Amino acid sequence: MSINRTLSVAPMMDWTDRHCRYFHRLLSREALLYTEMVTAKAVIHGHQERLLGFNPAEQPVALQLGGSEPAELAEATRIAANFGYAEVNLNVGCPSDRVQSGSFGAVLMEQPELVAECVAAMQGHGPEITVKCRIGVDEQEPREVLPDFLEKVSGAGVQSFTIHARKAWLQGLSPKQNRDVPPLDYGLVYAMKAGFPALEICINGGIATLDEAEAHLAHVDGVMVGRAAYHDPFSILTHADARLFNGPTARPEAEVIALMCDYIEAELAKGARLNQITRHMLGAFAGRPGARRWRRALSEGAHLEGAGPALVRQAYEAVKG
Repeated sequence: MSINRTLSVAPMMDWTDRHCRYFHRLLSREALLYTEMVTAKAVIHGHQERLLGFNPAEQPVALQLGGSEPAELAEATRIAANFGYAEVNLNVGCPSDRVQSGSFGAVLMEQPELVAECVAAMQGHGPEITVKCRIGVDEQEPREVLPDFLEKVSGAGVQSFTIHARKAWLQGLSPKQNRDVPPLDYGLVYAMKAGFPALEICINGGIATLDEAEAHLAHVDGVMVGRAAYHDPFSILTHADARLFNGPTARPEAEVIALMCDYIEAELAKGARLNQITRHMLGAFAGRPGARRWRRALSEGAHLEGAGPALVRQAYEAVKG
């Protein structure tokens, strides 16, 4: 499967689960969607269908793995291939304490040789192997360490990198602060594309609108959007196909809601709870008249016994044009 990374939605813990991805796919047929990060150990030893299963309608969808043991990552990649993922992305950017204690995530920016070993072991199982990283960590000088990192890891076969244009401060900042406090250096990411023209370089970090995405695409190959796509999905994803992919116009929002109601009915029949799905839809109409009533209706009603698609249809009455 050829993967177009012009626009992707970032892997976000507790957010980009299969229900979220199904909703986002209704808004954009083209954007690449990522799973939440899953550890290689969990894939090998855990409930694989629960961790890796997805609706074929979500494609194109990529799996993000966390880990630092080459053999474990290779086995997890093999398992992911059986589920149909076209891409497996290695997390070299997450700054959480839990990730640090497992010696993976952003701390691996300090060990490019180990990252190269990991991705080399992951090759050859079917999915394309990619890497998502930071520009550096702690006291590292990004303009020195990032080119070295790209050279060593691309030497092991990786051709596509998504770079979060911030350092990660592993000491002194929380994971939440690491998403906002370290300054952005978009220019450095642009320089990496100029210095490594044969590599696919995508940019991530602080990108909030399609206008901003289009501006970045003058310098890099792709843009990854995170929280903006989650909190205001209609603004980001509904217009992405036409503006960035020369694709068809988006589905009308009424059709999106109707299709989500069909999906909800099917998922509830499998044992899902309404609020597990609708929590990802709260930002659907951000900034629109009636958006507060939409959010309140879903927030207050989705957890109630017997709640189902009718609640979503009723909530939509508050915002539809």
